Order: sequence, then C-alpha cells, then structure tokens
Amino acid sequence: MAKQHPFEQFGLDPKLIDAVSDLNFNQPTEIQQRVIPKILKGTSIIGQSQTGTGKSHAFLLPLIERIDPSIQEPQAIVVAPTRELAQQLYKAAQHLTEFKKDVKVSLFIGGTDFERDKQRCNVQPQLVIGTPTRINDLSKDGTLHAHLANYLVVDEADLMIDLGLIEDVDHIAARLEDNANIAVFSATIPKSLHPFLNKYLNQPELIEVNSKTQNKKNIDFYLIPTKGAAKVDKTKALIDILNPYLCIIFCNSRESADELAEELIADGLKIGMIHGGLSPRERKQQMKRIRNLDFQFVIASDLASRGIDIEGVSHVINFDVPKDIDFFTHRVGRTGRGQYKGEAFTLFTPDEEELVGEIEDRGYQFKDVDLKNGEIKPIKAHNTRKTRTKKDDHLTTQVKRKIKRGNKKKVKPGYKKKFKRELEDLKRKERKQYSKRKNREQRKNK
Repeated sequence: MAKQHPFEQFGLDPKLIDAVSDLNFNQPTEIQQRVIPKILKGTSIIGQSQTGTGKSHAFLLPLIERIDPSIQEPQAIVVAPTRELAQQLYKAAQHLTEFKKDVKVSLFIGGTDFERDKQRCNVQPQLVIGTPTRINDLSKDGTLHAHLANYLVVDEADLMIDLGLIEDVDHIAARLEDNANIAVFSATIPKSLHPFLNKYLNQPELIEVNSKTQNKKNIDFYLIPTKGAAKVDKTKALIDILNPYLCIIFCNSRESADELAEELIADGLKIGMIHGGLSPRERKQQMKRIRNLDFQFVIASDLASRGIDIEGVSHVINFDVPKDIDFFTHRVGRTGRGQYKGEAFTLFTPDEEELVGEIEDRGYQFKDVDLKNGEIKPIKAHNTRKTRTKKDDHLTTQVKRKIKRGNKKKVKPGYKKKFKRELEDLKRKERKQYSKRKNREQRKNK
C-alpha cells in the first residue's frame, strides 16, 4: 500500500498533490497546516506571519481546489502590493495549474498595456492575481468581472498601507457580494489596517504564526561594531572576507544605498541596485539581471526586503540598523530559506545600540565579532559595557545620597559643577575602599 502524502490530509485533488510532490513539499508548514482547512471551508481569516513560512501555497492550494472549472468567471482574487510579488504568486499558481489544467489563472499588474489586459478579459479567468490598482481599474471599466469572486486574498497588507494601496483594495472588496470571504495576510497588524479589517471581515479567525524560530533556525546572526566614518571601509573588509553565492546589503535610505554603491563600484565590484528610486523598467531589468546571477552583491532599500523575493541569497548585510525593527525580520528573512543555511551581519554604531537592544528583545541572539587581519574574530559581547554602566550607576546613587546628607544648605550658583566634582571625588574614594576590601578578603582566603 502506497504511503499517504502529508498534504492528502486536506482532501486536495490528487493533481494538486502531484504538484506539491513536484515542489518537494514533504510536510505542511505551520501556516499551511492552519490556513488551508480554513480557506477550503470558506472562512474569513487574518493570517499573521513573517516571510519564508510557505504562506503563498497556504492560500493558493485551497483557492485552486475551490474553483469550479465549469464556471468561466472570476472565483478568487489575490492582490499583492508590488508587481514582483504578484509575478511570484502568479508563477507559483501557474506551476499548480500545470497539474490542474482546468483552472485558468491570469496576472494583471501595472506597467503593462492596459488595452491588452482588457482584451485578455474576453475570456474571464477563474483565479485573478495582480496589483490592486490594475485590478481595480479593469473592474471599474467593467472588463474584469471581479465582483463575482467569492474569495479575496490580500497579501502583505501592511505593505499595502505603506505604499498607499489600501484604498484600491477597499474598492475591490466593496464590489464583492456580501457572502464573499476575505483572507488578509500581514507580517504586522498596524492600527491603520484596522478600519479595513473592521469594515469587511465579520468575526474573522486570527491565525498567528510565530515564525521567528522558523526564520532563525537556519541563520547565524553576527554583530559588528563600527563608527560612522569607518562603516564603508568595514563593509568593504567584510565583502573581501565573504564569498557569497548572493549577498543583499540593506540600507535605511535611497541616498545611503546610492553612496555605498558608488564606493563599491569604484573598487571594481559589480553591484545590483533595488530601491524606490528606480523606474519600473529599470527595476524589471535589475531583477532580471539579479536572477541571472549577474551580481554577487545587491544593495537594497527596505522596500526590497518586503516587495521582492530573490532565490539563493546566502548572506545579508545590514549596512544600517533598521529604525523600524520589523524590517530586521524582513531583511534577514531573505536568507536561510527552506533547507538552506544563511548568515546575517549587522554593522552598528554606538548610537544604534538601543535599536540593537530592541532587536535582541525580539528573541534574536547575536554573535559579537570584528574583522581582524582578514578574518572574522569573536570579541567581547557588546552589552558588557552596559552592565558595567549599571554597576557604576548603583555606585553613583550611593554617593549621591552621601552628598545630599552632607549638603543641607541652600542651593547656590555653580552648585551643578560643585556637585559633579564632589560626586567624582566620592566615587574615586568609594572605588579605593572597595578595592582595599577586596584585597583584604583575598589575603584572608589564602
């Protein structure tokens, strides 16, 4: 008797099981285990998970399973915030429909010929994938019968908010019948998303997947101290040591990305660039070259950490510590995907210590290293100084009390300087006394 495939538990069409086997999916991920049955039942959900958790197939498999091939009208719509994400979802759906051939899927994104898209709608697709603005425009035009869909998936909803696309998503959702269901997937649930959720999702099920462990288990995290002026040189030194299959270097701003690229190109490196300053045509060309492995190093802004998916990323370098800590997860999530190992290096300056602390509070554990003689060497933990400061603060508190007890006169001009001098003098005396006590104790114990 043939062994049952783990995905057969969902009652999927055997053709889809063949497609899953072709992808070498041996076990459903947590998000797939929890989402697939809900979408098959037609339940509205809010799915909160990070990138790299198998989310795309968690909704594509049940959506395709639900489609009735005899009805040549849109039955499900998937909207993504960027063209690249929409293209990736379309590519994944195309693979599934190569096995389940009676389902027609179409991609509609900006930057393509609108009239041609209208002509393609002469035969209505059953699964619609695309960017919200183009799908909304085709629906308003009456060309695409999006209002007939009974399921809408909003992918990367928080990025929809950031890019100002939620209004177009709202228009698409507003055209659906009252009995249509909606699934919203988002790495975070910002307050700005709540009005949309409250308006369209009636008693949705929240499926929260703590994917941090999944994202981290294949990744080694390194922390490298640097100073602002030396950051570029330190990055160059790190690049000389690493021999990545493909490395993405993340910067906090477009200006920072351009400046770093200029420096590295001047050193003779071929550098790919992905950020919001590129035109759609330039962005498409860059992505094509990146996927063809024309570059070993790609410099990117945070939009790229959410909006694109590049296979084979072996290393990530955070040239800047992200000010929005959620972006750290998205950045490092580019590497260590599936069964592959990855390495993530974060350069930090003294004024970024607090941001590093916030990242550590999220459960990330760094290995403290520095670059010496062309090698990556372990160094003392970056937070040891913090511990020392706390001890000194305790000493300062004790000394302050002494000064206050002995200084009950009225405050006079220049008291701050005097107080500071007294404080430092007493601290020195306290340290000497502490040192003497320690020496006496050590002599006694000998």
